[in-house]
Amino acid sequence: MSRPWPLLAGSLALCIGLPLALAGAPFAAYIVTGAFLQLLFAAGMNLLSGYTGITPLSFAGITGISAYLCVGLVMRAGWSFWAAWPVATLVAAFVGVLLGLPALRLRGFYFVLSSLVVQTVLTLAFTAFASLTNGDTGISQIPPPSSPFVAGGTLGGTGLDLLIALVGWAGVVISWRLAGSGFGRRLVAVREDPELAETLGVDVVFCKLAAFFISSLYAAAGGPLMAVFVGFISPRSFDLLASLNIWLMVAFGGQGSIAGPLIGTLILAPLPSFLLGYYQVKDIIYGLLIITVTVAMPGGIHGWISNRMRPRLP
Repeated sequence: MSRPWPLLAGSLALCIGLPLALAGAPFAAYIVTGAFLQLLFAAGMNLLSGYTGITPLSFAGITGISAYLCVGLVMRAGWSFWAAWPVATLVAAFVGVLLGLPALRLRGFYFVLSSLVVQTVLTLAFTAFASLTNGDTGISQIPPPSSPFVAGGTLGGTGLDLLIALVGWAGVVISWRLAGSGFGRRLVAVREDPELAETLGVDVVFCKLAAFFISSLYAAAGGPLMAVFVGFISPRSFDLLASLNIWLMVAFGGQGSIAGPLIGTLILAPLPSFLLGYYQVKDIIYGLLIITVTVAMPGGIHGWISNRMRPRLP
């Protein structure tokens, strides 16, 4: 049990040290902090897509519910970010479970199609209810959180980068603990053969609901952080392409492992920042990556490396 602690301590030190080291390099700090935020999303989706066998294309929609609710509570109702964040997270997670509830008995392609419909409806709702979301124009000049350490101060710059890095680190650690627990093993059993798992006494519906709720918590927790980090949100921030990008990070790195989302996020999260002036090229690159993952590397990079390192029988 003591073996993982040096790795945990080292990774925590890295998460704290990177934002501090990049305090004088705003562009690099923006890329790294954005990667930590995407890592939180990838870890949450991996619990469903990798360990339960459910691909939730409504993931970004849940993030949007939380982000819009938190921003509304802060900018319109005058709430503190620290009070609005947990409320928005829990509400969005419960809404996410309710939206996915009718589809939990579906499998494979049919669940993906159902979540695609939910995501489309949520994106349309973000656009249609302009009185709450400001429609396609989006909400800009979102204020940073108040500082918990300095009265009247704000938590911006390096302080906000540190917060997001620590939340991303905590998300990976929690998913690692869950995956190695009895609950994680039940999720894998549900993924491999739901009928057999139910025969062996596993409550398949409960496991799916629990996994969906935990994954929704990851999506919802990141929504307000994304809003205050970027300072702007719009329906495009939480559309189908955003969900596909998160799934691509998980699948490209390797689903059903803790290292997979880490690898996928490390490689893919910085890409948009380097391709800002090449929008059409970016879409082509992402399309090619999706084809590569689904056809040539179904196990992702982690799976490919694991297969190469596995001893071959004579």
